[in-house]
Formats: sequence, C-alpha cells, structure tokens
Amino acid sequence: MSKLGVKDVAVAGKRVLVRVDFNVPLTEAGQVSDDTRIVAALPTIRHLTDNQAKVILMSHLGRPKGKVDPKYSLQPVATRLSELLGHPVAFASDCVGAKAEAAVAQMSAGEVLLLENLRFHAEEEKNEAGFAKQLAALGDIYVNDAFGTAHRAHASTEGVTHYLQPAVCGFLLEKEIKFLGTALADPERPFVAILGGAKVSDKIAVVRNLLGKVDSLLIGGGMANTFLAAQGKELGQSLVEKDAIPLAEELLAQAAEQRVQIHLPLDAVVAPALTAESGQTVPIDAVPQDEMVLDIGPATRQYFAAVLADAKLIVWNGPMGVFEREHFAAGTRALAEAVARSHAVSIVGGGDSAAAIAQAGLTDAITHVSTGGGASLEFLEGKELPGVAALSERIN
Repeated sequence: MSKLGVKDVAVAGKRVLVRVDFNVPLTEAGQVSDDTRIVAALPTIRHLTDNQAKVILMSHLGRPKGKVDPKYSLQPVATRLSELLGHPVAFASDCVGAKAEAAVAQMSAGEVLLLENLRFHAEEEKNEAGFAKQLAALGDIYVNDAFGTAHRAHASTEGVTHYLQPAVCGFLLEKEIKFLGTALADPERPFVAILGGAKVSDKIAVVRNLLGKVDSLLIGGGMANTFLAAQGKELGQSLVEKDAIPLAEELLAQAAEQRVQIHLPLDAVVAPALTAESGQTVPIDAVPQDEMVLDIGPATRQYFAAVLADAKLIVWNGPMGVFEREHFAAGTRALAEAVARSHAVSIVGGGDSAAAIAQAGLTDAITHVSTGGGASLEFLEGKELPGVAALSERIN
C-alpha cells in the first residue's frame, strides 16, 4: 500500500473532509431502502469521531444533472447515518458557500456533518478548480473512502487534493486497493477469473489484462455468445456482437499462446424472448434458430463449479445470464454457491455480481465484495484510478 491511510495522520481537533459513497437507493417516501454503502463507511467515520476529529462528509446521490433536485437530497441519508452511529448527524443544505461554511464553523470535536449532494453543482463532475477549492477550504485533512467513485476525476475525488493535503485513504478504500491490488500483483494459484455480463466490448481491456495473470478464465452471460460464435457455433436469436467476433478469435488465440484456459458454456437455457415464463435446456451447438441463450445450463454449472473447486483465488465480474428474471437466474446462483463453497480467496466486483451474490444470500461467504462496479472493472483493466492516484504517497 503506497498511499497514506487515515491511521497515518493525527486528526484530533482537525476538520477532516471525507469523500464517502452514499449513493444509496431511496423509497418514494424518501427513506433509505438499502444502507449497505453507509454501513461500509462506518469504520472510517467511527475512527475519526473516536479520535476527536470534526468529521465533514460529502457524497453524490443519483444524477440530478448539476441542478438542485429535492428527490436527490442527502437529508434522509443523514437521518439513517445518525441511527447507525447512535448520535446526531448535522446536515448542511449545500456543500459549498455560506451555508456549508457556517455549519462547519459550528462543529465541535467528535461531531459529524453531512453536506448536501455534490452533484447539485455541475462543477463537481467537471472537476472545476474553483469548486474543488471551495470544498478544500472546509477541511484541514482530506480522506477518500469512496472506492465507487475513485475511477472518476471529479472535484471531490481528484480536484480537491490539489488544495488540501494530506490526502489519505479511508479504511474502505484501503481494503479495496489491498484486495484487488494483491489479486493482480501477487495472486495465489490457481487463479480463476469469471467474467459475465452482456457484451465482450465492455470487457475487452479486462480480458486482455487478465490473460497475462490468470490460469483459467470462465466466460458466461451474453459475452460468451460472441466467443462461441467465433468458434463457429450457431446461436439462434441470441445477443452476439458480430463486430467483435474477430476480436474474440484474437483473444482465444492469445489465451492458447499464453496457456490460459478459456472455459465457455457447454449448454444453455434458451427461450424465444426475455419475457418468456420458462426456458428449455439445450446443448450449446443445438440452439434453436428462433430462440436465444438466456442462462448457462446445468452441465455448464457443474463444469464451471469443478474448475472453481481447485482455485486458490477467484475474481468474479458479471452474471451468467439474465439473473434479474427468476427463470434465468439459476446459472448465476449456482456459480455464486460454487464460489462460496470453494476454499479460495474470493473477490466479487460490484454492480450486478454483488447484487447476484446478495440475492443468493451468500455475501458473508465471499472474502471481499467490492463496493464499486465501474471502479473494480477499471482496476481489473490495469488502469490507474484518478481518485487513488491523487492521494498522498507514503514515504518509507
């Protein structure tokens, strides 16, 4: 870990400006319906309050498009956070300017303040220097604990660090970097990666980067169709990226050259449409002309599970089928169970994969479920994340 962490700085009496990821779902009545991301930030917040810091939290919520929109207010999040912490959390009705400055000025050591939605200002996503400077003026120390936004160079993740130092990792960000970084830099073997989701084109860079690191790659979901088409399989009405077939051929050849085994589905659950109430299982080379692949079949589930049983490290990003629909969720669920049963260190990328794990009730059986879908994907691509790169280096 080359970046300074929150334990490396003295915070007593200091104003600590913390970027958290409180982009949580709200009910129509304006209450938090899933507090997972709030709970994930508690260790950093508690460490700071226990050490008598003045804790100023900032986050975005939804896509208000740079304008004030009451339905995206963070006020309900302040309410839920105060319940989780067991003491009041103050709320400022803006994140910069007189209201924010006045709320910070009233703080005592050990107190927590949540600022209003950063994205009520268009300057946040534009990483506008003046806005970043206004945010920086609210704190003495900057902490980034929002892995879910670390791949974006926004004012609150990158711009602010030009005006506020030291800039350090919170516990959650540190944990994400440790798990994902170790997986790529020094993996235990056999190292198996599972990639799913709809499109090969979304994950080209991930496949390329992983081919140099993994022992086996399991590919399911819609993206497997394009690889199967590259092998000459007829897939009926299935989603196939025709433009990406040459690329899939190239990646299969690259895998063979690097002695990485790419495992593709042997059978599939097919139906005439996404809205079908049931599907039938067919061998992968016998997909009916008028049907589409919507999940991996039972033979594939067993085959993939056998590969995972021997793994020492598993990284998973993307579902095996249209798991949102109960009729086509069995493949993703079976894979989640196989990952949970394995004795491997298991890392699940955020987004759909994390949702599938939660749906199967297996979150606690996974070593690390990432809080950032896009950020974990970019990390797996080998990209540097701007929100991490901007933090202060540890000097040994």
